[in-house]
Amino acid sequence: MNNRFAGRKKIVISIFLIVGIVFLGRIFYLQVLDKSYAEKANRNALRFRTQYPARGLMFDRNGELLVYNEVVYDLMVIPAQIKNLDTAKLCQLLQITKEDFNNRMDKAKKYSRYAPSIFEKQISKNDFALIQEKLYMFNGFYSQVRALRYYPKSLAAHVLGYVGEVNEKQIEDNPYYKRGDYIGMSGLEKSYEEKLRGIKGSRISVVDVHNREKGSYQNGIFDTAAVAGMNLYTTIDIELQEYAERLMANKRGSIVAIEPSTGEVLCFVSAPYYDPNLLVGRVRGNNYQKFAEDVSKPLFNRALMAQYPPGSIFKVAQALIALDMGVIKPNSGFPCDKSLVGCHNHPSSSNVRDAIKMSCNPYFYKVFQRIIQQRNEKGKIDSKYGLCKWDEAMLRMGFGTRLPIDLPNVKTGRIPDTTFYNKWYPAGWNFYTIFSNSIGQGEVEVVPLQMANFAAIVANRGWYITPHLVRSYGTEEKRWRLTSYSEKHFSEIPANYWDIAVSGMWAVVHESGGTARLAKVDGLNVCGKTGTAQNKGSDHSVFICFAPKDNPKIAISVYVENAAGGGGAWAAPIAGLLVEKYINREVKRKDFETKYIEINPCQPIKIKKNTLAQSKN
Repeated sequence: MNNRFAGRKKIVISIFLIVGIVFLGRIFYLQVLDKSYAEKANRNALRFRTQYPARGLMFDRNGELLVYNEVVYDLMVIPAQIKNLDTAKLCQLLQITKEDFNNRMDKAKKYSRYAPSIFEKQISKNDFALIQEKLYMFNGFYSQVRALRYYPKSLAAHVLGYVGEVNEKQIEDNPYYKRGDYIGMSGLEKSYEEKLRGIKGSRISVVDVHNREKGSYQNGIFDTAAVAGMNLYTTIDIELQEYAERLMANKRGSIVAIEPSTGEVLCFVSAPYYDPNLLVGRVRGNNYQKFAEDVSKPLFNRALMAQYPPGSIFKVAQALIALDMGVIKPNSGFPCDKSLVGCHNHPSSSNVRDAIKMSCNPYFYKVFQRIIQQRNEKGKIDSKYGLCKWDEAMLRMGFGTRLPIDLPNVKTGRIPDTTFYNKWYPAGWNFYTIFSNSIGQGEVEVVPLQMANFAAIVANRGWYITPHLVRSYGTEEKRWRLTSYSEKHFSEIPANYWDIAVSGMWAVVHESGGTARLAKVDGLNVCGKTGTAQNKGSDHSVFICFAPKDNPKIAISVYVENAAGGGGAWAAPIAGLLVEKYINREVKRKDFETKYIEINPCQPIKIKKNTLAQSKN
């Protein structure tokens, strides 16, 4: 009998032991392993506040401040801590409607009832002063300090870029960012985000039952200090940048100016441009939408992303490649035969220099024909062979490839190759199919950055350093110079051929019969080349130049969209004014200057009916 009950006793004891172990295990998990309940309890007494670092500043090449930070406040909310809230009073204080309050609170609860989220963002110092003294009345709400960018000169929007709140994709891609953080969205803000942003810190404070902070938790031993971001010391000459933007007022197009010996970008304009302060703070959303809907596309970075036909500036590259290949000589002459391709009236060119000066279309038709119709290894004339050789040479000059400038979204342009033409013309092609490339039309496309870089190559007689916008980064006490932009890239074309190109470009500006007399600056040897790029509307006005002829200090590309009259009429005089401003530091030709600042030669943009309909919606 006793033995029978002894077995049952063991079973009961075992059950109690198992249940006890389960309970003990659960308690251990909840109190030791699972932090969520402890965190919820702590949030009733502790406040975890992110310490946002000061974002790095930006300076121009002469030390002038381009971007700095201004303090603003975010109003944070923890829904689970809200008690006895006077909704009407809070709405009145923040100047929001009850509907706004409900929408924001629903969004906060959906994110988390226990974690903080932004209820009202980017409140200015003046506005927050009125809110701060009454904030203790609203349990569950507290302030968070952060900084917004400010641009004292209101210039160089496409260079400097802007910052914005991170989206879900960016948070997924990089665990550093949390909801409500800000990140560089464009320009240098995006390219140098990791250097500019710094490192976030944190602060834990004790909060009483009246929502008032009573000091640091355990004397701040768990706090971490924020580390300020690094400053950027750019290559931009802000005085030249301001002048270039004045010249491009009321116009569409771009200006890129480079110091040839270093590859440093001196000014960088995409027109139309905008005040970068308009994409800062609470006005950013509305202004961005307006810019996005503007038919003139002020957000579009033409200097890096617009792919244009280069027009006649391309003839300089054609001449150099032909000379290097040996298909022409320096004194090769061709008649100005307008039956081949249209041209303006001028004497026939008896040498390469004069052909560049007078920009003879039939001359470069014949030059390109000799480049393409070369004999292959088997001794047969082979257009594919010639095009491949031409492609290789153009790529060495920086065309048809992405120049890795320190800005995002750079386009490659297009130097068509055999693969392209085999798809474009499946029935077959030859020189007579593609001859328009000879004068910078046809399927060739370049971006303005490549044009300015090519002007720098000619200025250097055959080499370039990749264009860039930042010299160094760090602090006033210690800076690190960027080493990635120091390598010279060579065209592999002999220097004596470049001397011919330089002489021809000098004649374009200074000699009778040259096409860019309006680019001339007294006392300076400006070398340039005009282009008139054909277009569906009015032609584009194009010009590249550098100065002085020897020991050049600046290389420039100017592209003015839909400006009838050719490169010599609009782009060339604008470039000449920029050369004068940069080298002499002042412009004495005031009437001439005023004319090109005030005039708008660009053909108006036609708005399509469906665009208007979309804007009404």
